[in-house]
Amino acid sequence: MSYPRIVVDLKKIENNADIINRRCIKKGVSVMGITKSFCGSKEVVKALKAAGITLIGDSRLENLEKIQDLNIKKALIRLPMMSEAGKAVKTADITFNSEYETVLKLNEEASKISKIHEVIIMIEMGDLREGIASEEAEELIEKALELSNIKIIGIGANFSCYGGVLPDEEKIHELSEIAEKIEKRFNIKLEIISGGNSSSLYLLERGDFCRVNNLRIGEAIVLGRETAFGTKIKGCYEDAFILEGEIIEIKDKPSMPKGRLGLNAFGEKPRIEDLGIRKRAILALGRQDIDYQEIYPENKGIRVIGASSDHLILDITESKEEYKVGDIISFGVGYGTLLRGMASQYIKKIYK
Repeated sequence: MSYPRIVVDLKKIENNADIINRRCIKKGVSVMGITKSFCGSKEVVKALKAAGITLIGDSRLENLEKIQDLNIKKALIRLPMMSEAGKAVKTADITFNSEYETVLKLNEEASKISKIHEVIIMIEMGDLREGIASEEAEELIEKALELSNIKIIGIGANFSCYGGVLPDEEKIHELSEIAEKIEKRFNIKLEIISGGNSSSLYLLERGDFCRVNNLRIGEAIVLGRETAFGTKIKGCYEDAFILEGEIIEIKDKPSMPKGRLGLNAFGEKPRIEDLGIRKRAILALGRQDIDYQEIYPENKGIRVIGASSDHLILDITESKEEYKVGDIISFGVGYGTLLRGMASQYIKKIYK
């Protein structure tokens, strides 16, 4: 056994993906399974495919390269850099775009390998991350339709990732109207109208999705909850990923540091509560690997105090379980820790 590690339960992921995929299909909505939180792990992508998902998306071409041999359609969901356009058309079937210059470069690279590259144009709907105003999108599409190796297959919008703007019925209707206007003006049929991510799932039970026929789902599949309000999805597991770390020290220590206080290694001035002498455990795990504020001890008697780059500090005073050096402590994880942990070369990944 080698630690720290993340244990991945593939059956739980397949279960979650199946439940969410079925719910979406009932509303006429397809699922693009987003794989960035687990770095495009082939094992996990196979679980998504087993659940019936036929399209996956990732923000990194490196992750899509890992699964090139899998027969599943692939999308690059972060706007491609012009410097990676050649790699993008070889690796991804679809890219999301908002800049004509990039689409022009993709066309150039696609022509070199005699490939028709599919493009989804991202529309700005208020969250202020990527996206182009709808009237400018029409101008972009007009020029892109003249390119020989580009096919415009859809439009999309982002919600709740940067500005925290939630999708709602009004936004869904607005995106649908933009799609219909584009189709009418250019006499084309858009295959994909992508109406957001896991934060859009709550709308499935509330009303008409109009023309929106795709959602980009990542966190809901891996952590079993929608992200608009953090509500658990019925039938889904929240513990498909478990973080495990090994204790390297146990000592009784004062809860307040002694001496003149300044900034810590991360430029922060810690706020520390004086609770007297406490039993503390240190794990071989730190902020280089995880977001310590998004880990949840399975033992409810353990409290996470903080972390440096390579040390995780726990208060185990209230634990009913007696620990010794070398013991393993398990944690549920939030999305931030999942992202960092799966990307960390120092954390082992175990699939079961």
